[in-house]
Amino acid sequence: MAEIKLLDCTLRDGGYINDWNFGAYTIREIMAKLIESGVDYIEVGFLRDCEYEAGRALFNNCAQIAQILPENRGNTKFTAMSLHNKYDIDKLEPYDGRTIDAIRVTFHDYDIDEGLAYIRKVKEKGYKVFINPINIMGYSDETILQILHKVNEIQPYAFSIVDTFGSMMKDDLLRIYSLVEHNLSKNIVIGLHLHENLALSYSLAQDFLNMKASDRECVIDASMLGMGRSPGNLCMELIMDYMNKYQSGHYDVNSVLDGIDDHIAQLKQIEPWGYNTAYSISAKYNLHRNYAEFLLDKGRLRAKQINQILGSIAQDKKTAYDEDYIEGLYQDFQNKAIDDSGVLGMLQQQLSGKKCLVLAPGSSIVKEKEKVEDYLEAESPVVISANFVPDFYQADYVFCCNAVRLEMILNGRTFPQLICTSNLLEMCTEKALGEDRLLAVNYSDLHFGESGPSDNSVIMLLRLLKRLDVAGVALAGFDGYRTDSAFGTNYVANYMASQHTKGVEENKRIKSCMKQLEKQMNIEYLTESLYKENL
Repeated sequence: MAEIKLLDCTLRDGGYINDWNFGAYTIREIMAKLIESGVDYIEVGFLRDCEYEAGRALFNNCAQIAQILPENRGNTKFTAMSLHNKYDIDKLEPYDGRTIDAIRVTFHDYDIDEGLAYIRKVKEKGYKVFINPINIMGYSDETILQILHKVNEIQPYAFSIVDTFGSMMKDDLLRIYSLVEHNLSKNIVIGLHLHENLALSYSLAQDFLNMKASDRECVIDASMLGMGRSPGNLCMELIMDYMNKYQSGHYDVNSVLDGIDDHIAQLKQIEPWGYNTAYSISAKYNLHRNYAEFLLDKGRLRAKQINQILGSIAQDKKTAYDEDYIEGLYQDFQNKAIDDSGVLGMLQQQLSGKKCLVLAPGSSIVKEKEKVEDYLEAESPVVISANFVPDFYQADYVFCCNAVRLEMILNGRTFPQLICTSNLLEMCTEKALGEDRLLAVNYSDLHFGESGPSDNSVIMLLRLLKRLDVAGVALAGFDGYRTDSAFGTNYVANYMASQHTKGVEENKRIKSCMKQLEKQMNIEYLTESLYKENL
C-alpha cells in the first residue's frame, strides 16, 4: 500500500489566531515536539512580502527560515506556504537542500492561470511543489478536470483537495476525490486540507483514508488541537491516533499532547477556535468565513438572522471577501423603514423638556449605585435602560436595537414600555407583542448621525432623545469596553458578555460620536466611563 503522510500546519494556519507571533522559543519547541512525534511534514509559516520579525512565522526568504530550523530534523521535512500574489517569486532562492524541502502554493478561482504560472517558476527553482487551489468546492466538475489537465503538464509533487470554507460532506469528498484520482497522474501525491465548520473534519479524514486508492500516495493536513483560523482544522493528535490504530502509523501522540499542553491550549484564550453555528452557516452557503466573522463581530444578530443575510450573498461574491458588500447587506437588513411619526410625536409629548437617566449595562451601575440613587432622588428623571432590563432600578422605558439583547428582554417575566428599532419588528411579531407594549422607531434614522454610523445602543438612544428635545441626559453604566478585564466583568451581569465584545477601536468610534452629541445636548456622566477620557 502506498504511503500516507501527515503534514502539520500549526505554525502557518494557526498563525491566524495570534498574528503568527508565536515567539522564537515556542516555534522551536513546537517543531521539536512534532519531530519527536514522527510527523512527516511541518509547515513553518508563510513566505510573504513582509519585513521579517524574529519570533513570527512570516518570512521574506528561505534564508530566514533556515535560521529557525533545528539541526536534528529526524525524518521530518519542512514546507512553507506562498500565495502567488503576496510573494515576489524573484525573492525565492534556488533550492540548496539546507532549508525547506517544499513550497505550497495557493490560488483562487479567478486567477488560476496566474497561480499555475507561479507554480512553474517555484518548481524551476528546485523545490517540491504542492498545488493548493482555494475552495475546490466552488469549482464545477468541468473546471476541476481542466485544472487537473494543466497540473499533469506541470508535474508537481502534490495536488491538494482544499475545503477552504468547510462545506464538504462525504458525498462531496467522494465526488471530488474520484475526479482527482482518475484524472491526476499516478506519480502526483493527493493532499487533503479540511476545516471544522460542520464538525466533520475527523470523520472526513477517515472517509478519505477508506476511499483512497491503494497505489496512491497522499498527505493529510492537520494542526495541534486543530489550531487555525476559526473554526479551525483537523486535530493532529486525533488523526495520528487513528493512523496508529488502523493504518500502521508510527506516530508518538504523547509528544503532540505535551506540545498542546505547553504551548497551544493557552492560545485559545486569544480567540477560541472550534465549531460555531455561524461558521456552519457560512459552510452551508460555501462562503468566505470573513462574512460570518463580520456579522458575528457586530454582536447584534441572532444565528437565524445571520443565516438570512449570508443566504442572500451573490454567487460572484462568495469566494473573495468584500467588506463593503457585506456591510451593505447588513445595513439593508437592519434598515426596515416604517412610519414612526406617530410614535415620535407621542414620545415627544411625554419626554420633551424633561431630564432623562440612561442606564447602560456596565458594571458601574452597581459599583457606583449610590451616585445613581442620589441623582434619582434629586432630579426624578425619566429612566430609560439601553438594551437590558435593570434588576436594581425601576425603568420607565427600555430601548432596544439589538436582536440578541431583545431575545433576553422578551424572555424575561416583566419589562417596561419597549422602544424598539424597526429592524427588530419581526421578533416582536413572533412574540405577539401588542402595540400597547411596543413603540417602534426607524433604525436607520438613529444608526446614522453627523459623526458617522453607529449601532451602539446608547449612541442610538441619545440620537433619539435629541430629536425628542429632552432637557438633559445623565449616563450611568456607560463604562466602555475594557479589554484588560476578565470575561464578563465589563457588564452588570455575566450573561451579557460575548467573545465578540469590542475593544479599543470601538471605544474610539463611540468617543467620536459622543463628542458630537455633547455639542448638541446637555450630557453628564454619573459613573466612571472611558468616554470621558482621552483614548
